[in-house]
Amino acid sequence: MNKLSTGVIHMCMKPVGLAQDYAHYLTALVRSRLADEPVCRIARTRCMVLMAALCIVGTTPATAAKEVTTSIDSLKLYAHSRIVNYKEFQCFNQLITRESNWRVEAINSNGKHFGLGQMRNTKYQNLDGYRMIDWSLRYIQSRYAGSSCKAYAHWQKNGWH
Repeated sequence: MNKLSTGVIHMCMKPVGLAQDYAHYLTALVRSRLADEPVCRIARTRCMVLMAALCIVGTTPATAAKEVTTSIDSLKLYAHSRIVNYKEFQCFNQLITRESNWRVEAINSNGKHFGLGQMRNTKYQNLDGYRMIDWSLRYIQSRYAGSSCKAYAHWQKNGWH
């Protein structure tokens, strides 16, 4: 059986920026460790686990609850992460701005079209903003061969997409 020892752990690695802050925080929290295991290994392991968790949580915004207010900038950033081409993103931005002004709760005047992309599907109405973006992009993919600019041109011509 290993004995536990206590003590303050010093920085064992030299990460930069945010990673350095997390590493410092983690190493400062480690007050007890196994006597046989090096302090640096414990600190690195805990830091890597936390960083991996933050990466996973930070890249899955679709799990956010609809009740939580989501900023327009966050939604645009998410959309841009899905649409790498800047011109295509600008077309998508214009399309969503015209349809809903980036309001997740938007409903058209006859009450039949919902959310960011103003879709008819009632399931779409209950999605959070991130999933609405994903659904809208899938719709554009199937109807306009993946081109937000074609969808926006159609909207300009007809007033709908």
